[in-house]
Amino acid sequence: MNGLPMTEADLQAYVDGLLPPARQAEVEAWLLTRPDEAERLAAYREQNRELRRLFDPVLDEPIPAALRAPAPRRAWWSGPAGRCAAALAIAFAGGLAGWTLRAAADAHGAVSVSADAGPAANSLPRQAAIAHVVYSPELRHPVEVGADQEQHLVAWLSKRLGAPVRPPHLGKLGYELIGGRLLPGESGPVAQFMYHNLAGQRLTLYVSTGQTHNRDTGFRFAQEGPVGVFYWIDGKFGYALSAGVTKNELGTIAMAVHEQLDGPQ
Repeated sequence: MNGLPMTEADLQAYVDGLLPPARQAEVEAWLLTRPDEAERLAAYREQNRELRRLFDPVLDEPIPAALRAPAPRRAWWSGPAGRCAAALAIAFAGGLAGWTLRAAADAHGAVSVSADAGPAANSLPRQAAIAHVVYSPELRHPVEVGADQEQHLVAWLSKRLGAPVRPPHLGKLGYELIGGRLLPGESGPVAQFMYHNLAGQRLTLYVSTGQTHNRDTGFRFAQEGPVGVFYWIDGKFGYALSAGVTKNELGTIAMAVHEQLDGPQ
């Protein structure tokens, strides 16, 4: 070691593969004696891999003419790394144009969303898929409140969303509740419930209450990169069930979720 203190910036640069070889070796030696930090950085790397799997297919899509503007010099995002960073930043902000992930979904055989579903319904599967790939790989902190505090979890999320929400129970299908967390949505707070099975497969249920301008809808399916999403609108609630499983398996689980959530909340 050269005596320089190890900073969080060093660790994040290590995760992103941006350190010089000498400093990278120092970080790796430092991590050998700190298993908790090594586990945390491994989780971050897994998140990066999942995000790349989700967004890489759209990086080479042509930009629509309406979004192109002449520039006197090379834009910072014109390189591959810059385009990836820009796409991720815009997607997390909720402002990524619909043509991006819709194009990726069409390339993977997604079921199209009809024009009368409304803009909020169109964005629902994309936002749910992004939330799924960000949090489902987490090893130590996949949720904010665990299933052992389900009563508190339900009361907290219901209060924050301004409407009663509850996690369905999927034990008969082999999935147990891990817990849940609160997320920012396009029009207000969103709840995310997370489940896993004995094989370690995780699925998430994304619940939004910002659907006041949309009619109820039946089940719709979207393939957002590696993530399949079944979603539907029920009154002011928008639901999206996401997982990296087959469409048939996810559809069976979505039906069970719908049956439990159908009716007064």
